Amino acid sequence: TYWSVRDGAITGQSTPERPCTSNQFIVWQGGELADFELKLKFRVTGNGCNSGVQFRSKFREDGLAVGYQADIFQSGPYLGGVCDELHARNGEELLSANGNKTTIDASGKRTVTKLGAPATMKPQGEWNDYHIKAEGQRIILEINGVKSTELIDLEEGHFDLSGELGLQLRSGDPMTVQFKDIYLKKL
Repeated sequence: TYWSVRDGAITGQSTPERPCTSNQFIVWQGGELADFELKLKFRVTGNGCNSGVQFRSKFREDGLAVGYQADIFQSGPYLGGVCDELHARNGEELLSANGNKTTIDASGKRTVTKLGAPATMKPQGEWNDYHIKAEGQRIILEINGVKSTELIDLEEGHFDLSGELGLQLRSGDPMTVQFKDIYLKKL
């Protein structure tokens, strides 16, 4: 009930009259993805501009996602970072932050190096470009043409090499998120 097509875009919306009390996802029905490249445009208002793209994930019976998320947030380390949604790892859910390259070794130790200036979102109301590439245990994200993060995830028992793809409407304050011009290529 939260999802529709508006202005030629997949639109997720919560309102004071129809609040979103747990994260909601619209899930691609084309099966599991392993290695892939995904390009899309997004824009978001409200709720801290907090959303994301789940990939190589599993969706539980209650609709929540477990696995990697290419994060969307108004600014800071989460924008263009890779999170491990509902993770069971030691350490932060943010596996690799905006502006960083992170390597997680087999034991879970994280080594972080700077990539350069972090990616930023365009002014509210404008469309942003997201480019997600997952090949083996390497994940590279770009926001608006800027490489926001690179993750090499080698942690035993935690890295995911395949799973489902979904778009997120975040629980909390009222918000609207839109996705369009979605191009998916299996590698």
